[in-house]
Amino acid sequence: MTTHSPATGPGERADLLSTLAKHRNFLRFTCRDLTDEQAAQHTTVSSLCLGGLIRHVAEVESSWVDFILQGPEAMAHGSDDWTVEGAAEDWQARFQMLPDETLAGLLDGYEHVARRTDEVVAALPDLDVSHLLPETPWFEKGASWSARRVLLHILAETAQHAGHADIIREALDGSKTMG
Repeated sequence: MTTHSPATGPGERADLLSTLAKHRNFLRFTCRDLTDEQAAQHTTVSSLCLGGLIRHVAEVESSWVDFILQGPEAMAHGSDDWTVEGAAEDWQARFQMLPDETLAGLLDGYEHVARRTDEVVAALPDLDVSHLLPETPWFEKGASWSARRVLLHILAETAQHAGHADIIREALDGSKTMG
């Protein structure tokens, strides 16, 4: 499993990227030595699977980096109506491993996303660059997020899903990321 190291050195940016890298590695490590079938398996009452979590975290991180670079328009997913019937099913499907996907391919894609994020963050003039959030029911109307806030959100999302992955893996075969 290949991983890269984000920018090193002193400072807030290096600390944030280093912490994000740690949680990405926890998530990747949870998927070690699995077959594609195991990565697609649902081991809890949840509809989550390990391959789907990798895909979801990569998509979310990529989308938020697009937001840092281009603003809220970069996050448009084809519908401004978040109440459309079937939206919940579409959201759940984003956490699944699709039949044509492989765990190796998902991990490679995630590595590409991680490298891009680290490069974008390293190249920003400062972490205070901000944009208005997209208009959705879950964001405060008229609120803005800085690149710093987006990076913290990506970090929290990655850590949360690394924990989900650990539970799924332990239910699959008893393996754990830690302990």
